[in-house]
Amino acid sequence: MPSRESEALILRNYPYRDADLIVSFFTRERGKLRGVASGVRRPKNNKFGVGLERLAFSHVYYLQKENRDLVTVQRAELAGPSNLWKATYPTSIVLDVIAETSDLLLPEQEPNDAQFRLLRLVVEEFRRGIDKGDSSDRVQPWAHRALVYYLLWSARLGGWLPPLGRCIESSQAFAEDEPAYFGADREGLFRAEFKDSNSWALPYEARALAAAMLKQRLDKLDASLWQEPSGFALQRFLLQRTQAQVELQLRGVQALRELWRDAHAGQG
Repeated sequence: MPSRESEALILRNYPYRDADLIVSFFTRERGKLRGVASGVRRPKNNKFGVGLERLAFSHVYYLQKENRDLVTVQRAELAGPSNLWKATYPTSIVLDVIAETSDLLLPEQEPNDAQFRLLRLVVEEFRRGIDKGDSSDRVQPWAHRALVYYLLWSARLGGWLPPLGRCIESSQAFAEDEPAYFGADREGLFRAEFKDSNSWALPYEARALAAAMLKQRLDKLDASLWQEPSGFALQRFLLQRTQAQVELQLRGVQALRELWRDAHAGQG
């Protein structure tokens, strides 16, 4: 069987046997695939380099046999320069959340060009941000903004983004400056009269940010629209909806929460 070659975004990899990896990668033509990269963890193996690093954009060469769940990954070469390895620990946590979410949301072997373009756009935003300098001990606003954009558009493309302008309990539209509320046990937003002790506020500024993100490309978005309180409220809402969709607790979410607590310790 001839070898295939695809442009792909590497999602995640896992140790397998003594020196191999199981690699999950997202191709434009064939969707998400999983395969075995043999010998990749041996010290002298140079067939892969950094081409299998998390969220690398690579040319992946592989063999795919019928009736086999796993392909055989022969080699991987970066499709362009990459600087993701320079990311600080906080930025790496955000990248981990994006990669983990993509791996859980994407079905096996179903092409999705819109999702592929979204993930590429978001990864490019991280490359630009790292180029400008990524030396802080907290997550930079551009990284939080990119994460929110990715989560929002993943929900939109997947068809499970709840209405942002209407109460799910009363079906009434929110007033322009009216805060909405959300909870882990409810699928959408609701008005103050329906909130309880397990509800969180989503201010109207957060809904305005979401509306702007749904109209503009990430690299064209006005950075001044990101205000920390409303931005983090939108991020929390989208992470809750994403975890409800995949029916799992994302491993990276707890690390994000710890970063948030550490960054704001002692500020009142």
